[in-house]
Amino acid sequence: MPYKNRKSTYVYFILIFVLIKMVINLFAIGHFGFHRDEFLHLVLADHMDWGYKEVPPFIALLAKITITLFGNSVFAARIFPTIFAGLIIWFTGRIVVEFGGRRFAITLACLTLIFSPAFAASDYLFQPVVFDQFWWVLTVWLFIKYLNTTDVRYLYWLGMAVGFGMLTKYTMLFFTVALIIGVLISKQRKLLFNWHILGAMALAMVIFLPNFIWQVTHHFPVITHMAALRKEQLDYITPGNFIKQQITVHGAALFVWLTGFAFLIFSFRLRNFQFLAIAYVLIFLFLLEMDGKNYYLFGAYPMLFAAGGFGFERWLKSNGLVLRTLTVTLFTLPNMLLLPLFLPILPLEQTIACFKYATRHINALKFAVTWEDQKTHPTTQDYADMLGWDEMAQKVGQAYNSLTPEQQKQTIVYADNYGEAGALHHYRKQFNYPDVASLNSSFTLWAPDTLACKYMIYVDDSNGENIRQFVAGNMIGSYKKIGEVEYYLAREKGTAIYLLTDIKFPLKERYRKELIRKRLE
Repeated sequence: MPYKNRKSTYVYFILIFVLIKMVINLFAIGHFGFHRDEFLHLVLADHMDWGYKEVPPFIALLAKITITLFGNSVFAARIFPTIFAGLIIWFTGRIVVEFGGRRFAITLACLTLIFSPAFAASDYLFQPVVFDQFWWVLTVWLFIKYLNTTDVRYLYWLGMAVGFGMLTKYTMLFFTVALIIGVLISKQRKLLFNWHILGAMALAMVIFLPNFIWQVTHHFPVITHMAALRKEQLDYITPGNFIKQQITVHGAALFVWLTGFAFLIFSFRLRNFQFLAIAYVLIFLFLLEMDGKNYYLFGAYPMLFAAGGFGFERWLKSNGLVLRTLTVTLFTLPNMLLLPLFLPILPLEQTIACFKYATRHINALKFAVTWEDQKTHPTTQDYADMLGWDEMAQKVGQAYNSLTPEQQKQTIVYADNYGEAGALHHYRKQFNYPDVASLNSSFTLWAPDTLACKYMIYVDDSNGENIRQFVAGNMIGSYKKIGEVEYYLAREKGTAIYLLTDIKFPLKERYRKELIRKRLE
């Protein structure tokens, strides 16, 4: 059927699935508490810049808008992720239409994507992940629109999407390169040989340029950050684990995206889009080699789900409603039953009961409670990262408010890692203590130049090792343990709060040298 006659008559139909996705998220986004990473990204709103040690600036802008318009609640922080999660479903449905799919293909692709454990777990938190996925799926849709229409306007929109994608997460660059190589390998390469491609590339570079300049002036901290990440987290990830996770993270929906991958390679009807399968293989191999986390690849799956929906529609085109309904049920119902394990739609205690039952009876689900340390735990790492922060902040507030007014004037609050620092920054007004300092992550960029204090409330994640060094090095006069995080499910369980007195020159000098070193990284 000619493209010009294939008008989009499914706009309102696709909106049904967008609404389903957003409503499900709305039932969950106010539960539990802030995630460790959400604290960091919300702090960026108070330090607007063109770059940070871990992320480009797009999420800082969203944080500023969120706090300004919606406030500081957990629910407010997750409004934008919910909107962008809905947009991912929207463009997945639109890709199905561009492939030539109709209602059944849209239904299967969108519903399986909505209830995929991978997307349920990653598309409600205020992290770059969901926004990165959005730019990937938007880029694919724009590329397909250009191939279907040869309208060069889509190339310039594509350039903008790539530019903003790189301002969101640097993985956008690798996906774009994979797409371009995929097109060059495929029979569609001739469409890239025009001057407008250069114009689109220039537009993307102009949008990304401020962050690139920031990286240059700050000695490319993204390289140091990735090296540290690889040493501390990614080295735990083996190629075998990465492959296994890609197979299991979508649950029963595995068969939909695998079908889509096969159709993109072998189907005559999707021959013009074969480059998408090539791009998936390239980015898969790249992340496999780089020991990437499993979610780095999630943005590549909506196009495969769209192709899978189209594939099943072709197979079942002559069958009735009953078989199509059974097909949708088969690939969505198992994931719907597992939804509380990946999206906090139930109260915490009921969620924990679900974990106990599921991991005891379904061995394949153990990946969900396997953390970056490759050990199994009572809950997912994401859920554990949402617990215990208010307890920590409350105890820091108690320590600070136990001091005399004169002592408080000479007191600094210090935290070892960015999660602790972000939480203490967020709760500082509620529990009445001064803002926190830290030399971890982007907090280094705005940490005070010197330790001008006599007392320190120190949040320690080193099991007391740093305290022992302070004492051995005669860096402090004395210390007292005020308390620790006690909540049994919190990832920060055992993190201690100390009151250090008589902060001496050796500790101040150690701080100064470490600050200089980290700012140069």
